[in-house]
Amino acid sequence: MKIIGHRGARGLAPENTLASIKKAIQAGVDEVEIDLRVTKDQQIVLAHDPFIEDAAGIKHIVAERSFEELAKIKPDLAEFSEAVLAIGRKVPLPVEVKPKVNTIPIIAELEQLLANGWQSKDFLLGSFSQHTLRALHEAFPDIEPVVIEHFSGVRAAWRARAVGAKRINMSKYSLWMPFIKTMKQRGFKLYAYTLNDPKKARKWGKGGLAGVITERPDLFK
Repeated sequence: MKIIGHRGARGLAPENTLASIKKAIQAGVDEVEIDLRVTKDQQIVLAHDPFIEDAAGIKHIVAERSFEELAKIKPDLAEFSEAVLAIGRKVPLPVEVKPKVNTIPIIAELEQLLANGWQSKDFLLGSFSQHTLRALHEAFPDIEPVVIEHFSGVRAAWRARAVGAKRINMSKYSLWMPFIKTMKQRGFKLYAYTLNDPKKARKWGKGGLAGVITERPDLFK
């Protein structure tokens, strides 16, 4: 069973930061998952929410602010290129591109990385958005696509077949043993998010769960 750090290792350090990535690697993860968004000036940053909140509680939309403006609000705001260098090919990097995010800068950055020595196996590309996932898969057919779904196994399987994906990430709240066994029998690699319970992970692993996406990888390794 693979152990994947969620947003780096958000239970050990602030999520989607270089510190969080470092903690995940120190915990011995098999992969480090991050979220990507694009700023107004087309910089690719690590951010889960569509906004960054300042000390006064004002929410600044990532897509409507420059990187410089956002970095003043959040000094540990990391760029995608920094995250890639921090990992340094130690483990694969599953990248979740958020829905409605402009994929053009992300595709360009990945093309540059692949031209400079990184390999397709160093990345995985996933999204909740089928439109986004399809665009990424068309640009990089050799990078493994990842379908990310909340609850619907039927929709997840349909989406996976549409892009030739075997890997599906689903909410732990939508999983139960017969479903896990069925998905494995159908040839899918099922991952649970966000699961911080090693006991439950071991139980589901016996049924065919391929891995967990966890905030606390230190509890597993």
